[in-house]
Amino acid sequence: MKRFKIIVLLLGIALLPIRGFAQDTDTELPNIKILATGGTIAGSAASATSGSYSAGQIGIQTMINAVPGIKKIADVSGEQVSNVGSQDMTVEIWLKLANRINELLASDDVDGIVVTHGTDTQEETAYFLSLVVKSDKPVVTTGSMRSSTSISAEGPLNLYNAVAIAADENAKGKGVMLSLNDQIHNARDVSKMNTTNVNSFASPIKGMLGGVFYGRLGFFREPNTKFGKTSEFSVTGITKLPRVDIIYAYTDMSPDLIDMHVKAGAEGIVIAGVGNGNMTEATLKAAKKAYEDHGVIIVRSTRVATGWVLRDNEFKDDDYHTVVSGDLNPAKARILLMLSLSKGKKLTEMQQLFDTY
Repeated sequence: MKRFKIIVLLLGIALLPIRGFAQDTDTELPNIKILATGGTIAGSAASATSGSYSAGQIGIQTMINAVPGIKKIADVSGEQVSNVGSQDMTVEIWLKLANRINELLASDDVDGIVVTHGTDTQEETAYFLSLVVKSDKPVVTTGSMRSSTSISAEGPLNLYNAVAIAADENAKGKGVMLSLNDQIHNARDVSKMNTTNVNSFASPIKGMLGGVFYGRLGFFREPNTKFGKTSEFSVTGITKLPRVDIIYAYTDMSPDLIDMHVKAGAEGIVIAGVGNGNMTEATLKAAKKAYEDHGVIIVRSTRVATGWVLRDNEFKDDDYHTVVSGDLNPAKARILLMLSLSKGKKLTEMQQLFDTY
C-alpha cells in the first residue's frame, strides 16, 4: 500500500480528490460516444517489434473490444468519422467532426465525447474543437505513440482513461481536453514535444490540467481563456475556412517567401519567428506590404518551444500591421486566424482575439 501511494504521488494526483468508478451494474452508466479518426492508435505493423507501421488500419469497434473493463465505466459506442494518419488530417474532416460532436452533445442521451486521433496534429484538432464545440459536456481527444500491434501498445489504456475522463462529472465545463500517458491537458496549452516517446505531450507554460490513473482522475487547475460556449466562433453552415499559411523563420530569411504565399492565395500568414517572434528586416517590410497591398494579415508567433511573443518588443507592431500570438504556437495561431478571418474580423480586432483565446 505504501508503494502504491508513492506511485500515485509521482503522478501528481495524490493531493487531489480521486474518484474511483463504481462497479455496481445496477447504476446507470454515463453514455460516451467515441468518434474515431484514425492515427497510430488504429495503426498496424508487420511485427510487434517494428517501429514502422501503417496508421488508420483498425476500426473503432475493434479498438473498443480491445479495452478490458471499458464497459464497466461507461456505456460506450463508436463511430468512424475518418481513418487517416493525422498528417493527412484536413479542414474538411475538422468541420465534419465538429458538427457531429455538436449534434451528439445537443442530445440528452450523450454525456461526453472521446475522439481517437493521431498524435502528429492532435493538438491542432483539439484546439480547433475547443473553439467551436458549443457544449459544457466533456470532449477528450486521445491516441497513442505505438501502433495497436506493437509490443507494449499504450492505446487501450489511453482510450480507457479518456472514456473515464469524459464520463466524470468533474470534467464538465473544462473545454476540450487531450489525454495520453496518464496526463490530462487543456487543448489550448498542450504541444507534442517528442517525436517517438510515449511521454510526448506537455503543457510547457501552464502545466497539466490534471492526471488520470487507470480511470481515477483529478484536476489541478481550470482553463483561463475563452472556449466552448463562451467562444464566438462557430462552424454551423461553414464548408471551408480561409487559407492561412505558416512560414518558418531562419537566418538570412528571404522576403520573397511572403510574396509567394500571398500570390498563392493566402489570406493570412503566421510567421514562426526566431526568438520573440522576430524576422529579418526585409521580411518585416514584406509583411507590411502584404497587408497594405493585399489585406493579408500577418501574425508573429515563434519557432521557440516555450514563451510569449510580446507586442512592441523590438519594434512597433502597429507600424508594420502585425499581430502577436502571445503563447499560442504557430499551428494554433493559424487555427485562430482562420476562424477569425471566417467571421470577417478586421486587423483592428485581431490582437484582442489573440489576447482572449
